[in-house]
Amino acid sequence: MNVKAVLKAAIGAAALATSLGAHAEWPERPITLVVPWPPGGGVDAAARVAGPMLAKQLGQQVIVVNRPGATGSIGAESVAKADPDGYTLLWSSLTSHAIYASLYERSTPFDLEKSFTPVSVFGSIPFVIVVNPGVKAQSVQQLVALAKARPGAMTFASSGNGSVQHLAGEMFKRAAGVDLLHVPYKGISPSLLDLVGGQVNMSIESLAATLPHIRSQKLRALAVASPERISLLPDVPTATEAGLKGYDVSAKLFALAPAGTPAPIIDKLDRAFKQVFSDKAVQEPLLAQSIITRYASPAESARLIHDELATFRTVIREANIRPE
Repeated sequence: MNVKAVLKAAIGAAALATSLGAHAEWPERPITLVVPWPPGGGVDAAARVAGPMLAKQLGQQVIVVNRPGATGSIGAESVAKADPDGYTLLWSSLTSHAIYASLYERSTPFDLEKSFTPVSVFGSIPFVIVVNPGVKAQSVQQLVALAKARPGAMTFASSGNGSVQHLAGEMFKRAAGVDLLHVPYKGISPSLLDLVGGQVNMSIESLAATLPHIRSQKLRALAVASPERISLLPDVPTATEAGLKGYDVSAKLFALAPAGTPAPIIDKLDRAFKQVFSDKAVQEPLLAQSIITRYASPAESARLIHDELATFRTVIREANIRPE
């Protein structure tokens, strides 16, 4: 080995040691969780519950900052452009961003797979197939039979064109082989008001939004759109059990770091997330918010993000959905 090669190897080793040492000390200052939605929603609630536990695991303060606007894109873009040093993380809804990116692919100011490094898909809010009690269906099979008897007559509500409820309805139509009439509303509250009032027949809506109405018997739950039954509705079958094989719709929650964040920092975050979301002190209050916690590694989270994007791009293309 010549002198230049020896010097080059020594410089490389020194740089690597310095880098590893710096990352070993991380974090040295507070970490910011950017929630790109207003305070009070499920995403924000999860950040407020998990933030102090993450702070305990990481040994630094964790600050939650709400940066809403443009269907979450303003806050997400700010994280995509932040320094990749682990001190700024996006804490948001994978499902909302995946749908937005699929509908506005050319104008979205970031790429979910290229602009970020996954930390964890850490939870989900399951969706439930619900009907107005006046609908003469006690099961998904009976609902499908009613829809097939009168093609295009049965109505399903959503919180707007291109919303997750809309896409869930389109997925239901394909899974069940039925024709339903989509009735879009300007938000969840008016859609539920008309569903409870009987102006529309059914919806596939989040557990968080429907649970009070299910408990008061103002809505009837026919199935949960998740792979497993949920403890908050233990007697309600999964969609697969009800005959819709593989039908799975939920609002997934995730945390991302800017692309290029060093692997040692992502590893530290991964260990912290695993501890936090395995803790009942986090699981139980989030379950009360209808959030089912889970742990997904960065590698598994990358796959989940890819699959979510692929699913919604397919549904949007096949249903010919256009943004309003």
